Amino acid sequence: MSWLVANWPLIVELTVEHLRLSLLPIVLGFVLAIPLGWLAHRYRLTRGLVLTVVGLLYTIPSLALFVILPPLLGLPFLSIANVLIALTIYAVALMARSTADALDSVDPDIRQAATAMGYSSWRRFWTVDFPLAGPVLLAGLRVVAVSTISLLTVGVVVGADSLGYLFTNGFQRGILASVLTGVVVVVVIALVVDRLLAMLGAGLMPWTRKSAGPRRRDPRENEQQIEKGATAFGRGVQQASMGMNP
Repeated sequence: MSWLVANWPLIVELTVEHLRLSLLPIVLGFVLAIPLGWLAHRYRLTRGLVLTVVGLLYTIPSLALFVILPPLLGLPFLSIANVLIALTIYAVALMARSTADALDSVDPDIRQAATAMGYSSWRRFWTVDFPLAGPVLLAGLRVVAVSTISLLTVGVVVGADSLGYLFTNGFQRGILASVLTGVVVVVVIALVVDRLLAMLGAGLMPWTRKSAGPRRRDPRENEQQIEKGATAFGRGVQQASMGMNP
């Protein structure tokens, strides 16, 4: 307890830095994975290639990736950029498969109804496919966020100031309190971020509801769901933006 009190400012500083460094790979991973997931969903020939490549990338151990990237990209071994690029690669590898699965989950009848209503492919993707794939996309993003937050602790070995310092410092100096504090804080951060993403998803996707069981869909409901989904998605984004403005 005395160690925790004496090192509280350091813990807070490392926690803030850990969150800051985690944010960029999560956001970049999500943005870059959308087109890759779309390619895997849209074209059968590219599906196997994309999913195989991202699967292989995710199997590379983090320490090995930290060693491989600097000579390939001309980066210093001890650099934050090295860590951020590696974490972004892992995020893309996870999120690309989730994106493909999310787009696969959209009811083909709804797509056909949207096309029959005159929606272009671009408009249909952003106003029909993307919102209806939202729940699966959000589930993938939550996994990416938790994975990135935990993997960032390894980045301390290549110069990234994060909560991983509490692990290495504790092991080297035999301070159990340092190690336990690092574990607890990382777990708490992951749980809080996961919960925040779940709340964000509930706010942006109010049309998602748990159904009592499967039932046959009336074809006329497809057009209604398209209109409701697009309207609710826009309303959710508007409410979220208003909530962020003081």
